[in-house]
Amino acid sequence: MSDLEPISPGEAVRMYLNHREPELSEKSHQNHRYRLDSFVEFCAEEQIDNLNDLTGRDLHRFRVWRLDDGVSKVTLRGQLATLRVFLEFAAAIDAVEPGMRERVMMPDLENAEEARDEQLDESRAEAILEYLDRFEYASRNHVIMGILWHTGIRLGSLRAFDVDDFDTDARCLDLRHRPDTGTPLKNGEAAERSIAIGDYYMEVIQDYIRHHRRDVTDNYGRDPLITSREGRYSDTSVRESVYRLTRPCMITECPHDRDPETCEAMSYKKASECPSSRSPHALRRGSITKHLRGGIPEEIVSDRMNVSGDVLDKHYDQRTDREKMQIRREFLEEA
Repeated sequence: MSDLEPISPGEAVRMYLNHREPELSEKSHQNHRYRLDSFVEFCAEEQIDNLNDLTGRDLHRFRVWRLDDGVSKVTLRGQLATLRVFLEFAAAIDAVEPGMRERVMMPDLENAEEARDEQLDESRAEAILEYLDRFEYASRNHVIMGILWHTGIRLGSLRAFDVDDFDTDARCLDLRHRPDTGTPLKNGEAAERSIAIGDYYMEVIQDYIRHHRRDVTDNYGRDPLITSREGRYSDTSVRESVYRLTRPCMITECPHDRDPETCEAMSYKKASECPSSRSPHALRRGSITKHLRGGIPEEIVSDRMNVSGDVLDKHYDQRTDREKMQIRREFLEEA
């Protein structure tokens, strides 16, 4: 203990984040910061002002503290994994005892827990798209929902499109990794691909560009496909749009017996508080499941959505064993 140099938890976390910034994507860096914010908050509550004083018992209390806050085991596991990496760094700068990371006990997860199953059901997605087709045709919302659902791409991929990436002759959207101008892709250049678009959504995107897209450039002089008054639509704005669009009360009665006049989830920024609203990732999961249930071969889904076969099976494929069997039967009968 005498070889340690006093440092506050907050300062150690700032040093860690500065150290990792060059090697992490912007999104991963943000996730590390969010996950470690709760650890710093815990230290403040427990009056741990000097990280040198951290013990294995404190780490156990932090684990229980997070569970008492209602986080899932999956979320907790992610937070503790980041904490372990941080503690390894902290040991290297003489902030905690060597080997402190090994005292972080990771929760055991069943396969069903580890593979999160929240998704947007196909029937709800189609109902939302029908509503948008009727009342908000070729709007920004229509394009966001239509592209995300029918392509199954990630939120960051949607933001990355420029107008010039929309190829009307080839009927596709070209996805490119452009980290130097603000739109990196999660898997870098390996995620670059051309994504086929059906005839109907080709027309929707064309009409959006002609009549509803704001004619603005982003901070790098590029012409984003999805725009706001300021330029390229942000990650947060896309996420909030999807949460708002997936509230059931948008197209039908509230299934939670809430009064729309007083429901907090009706607030522009609080749509995620609706129990039935869904995130862009849940929309991606639902889209992938829809493609698989439609009999699209897994290797084609894997290429289109840029997801490995193992991850596809573990985290995205929501088909039952009977559904898989029936699809194999139909495929074999047609062969």
